[in-house]
Amino acid sequence: MLPNFSYIRPATLSEAVAQLGAPGARVYAGGTDLIGCLHDRVFDARLVVSLSRVAELRGVSTAPDGALRIGALTTIAEVAAHPVVTGKYAALAEAAASVATPQIRNQATIGGNLCQRPRCWYFRGDFPCVRKGGDLCYAMGGENQLHAIFGATTCLAVHPSDIATALVALSARLEIAGRRGVVRSVPVESFFVLPDEDATRETVLQSDEILTGIIVPPPLTGFVSTYRKVRTRGAFDFALASLAVGLSFRGGRVETPRIVLGAAALKPWRSAKAESVLAGARLDAKTIVRAANAAVDGAAALEQNAYKIPMFRGLVQEVLENLNAPA
Repeated sequence: MLPNFSYIRPATLSEAVAQLGAPGARVYAGGTDLIGCLHDRVFDARLVVSLSRVAELRGVSTAPDGALRIGALTTIAEVAAHPVVTGKYAALAEAAASVATPQIRNQATIGGNLCQRPRCWYFRGDFPCVRKGGDLCYAMGGENQLHAIFGATTCLAVHPSDIATALVALSARLEIAGRRGVVRSVPVESFFVLPDEDATRETVLQSDEILTGIIVPPPLTGFVSTYRKVRTRGAFDFALASLAVGLSFRGGRVETPRIVLGAAALKPWRSAKAESVLAGARLDAKTIVRAANAAVDGAAALEQNAYKIPMFRGLVQEVLENLNAPA
């Protein structure tokens, strides 16, 4: 049963931000995560602020400099099908198309997908875990086959967003609006908070801030990208492991590589070691194997998720082997 709460539909972004200053206020976008969290009492809400009337938060457009701007209320289905996205940003199109089911993609928003809460069954269940302000991560000694292999000691959940992983590979930035009209821009990879920094929150959003848009820079010359997701079922499943790759080529050699693992940590996990192997190299068999091994260097397996290490290694190798430099 849902808790009792007040509901408001502001017509402007400034009105919506102002309402978020109220105690217990929560943002409502597509609602595919919020309603589930309220129903399961993961957290409560005293005021639900719907963004459905804020038209400026919708749509996909191209800026004069060639950058892509996606409003935070744009549905995932719209992102996956947009011709500019499918034509220039393959990793984003593939990630969006892999989210949940068609029904959910038609309702869920890209902003909500980035801001969704972890899917850890202890956090979602009736456990006073560290992410809810308790003093224990129950996954440490419990069921942890879906949990993190990087970046965690106090909380072992992973971030569930496919789209966030792709956006990091595309060097995207996020626009955030706050009170008094303050707008700031944050790289996607800096948007997420690791549990050792603060185990009770996942993003840098303050309680009175709203994610308003995503800016994806124009692709570099010779740029290719892709996203691959491994899951238990072919549909409506979160990733066991995922990978977003963004590479530009010059003279047959890799430039500015970005190798980003999903479902490996509580944020999209850039592998600096794999990127170092690829930078300046030709994408041959030897380099690919070295990059795949480097991608899992430093991973710390739990009792039940050691399978993730060879899975990520194989995923990096397979994706790079099938990635062709542009002609």
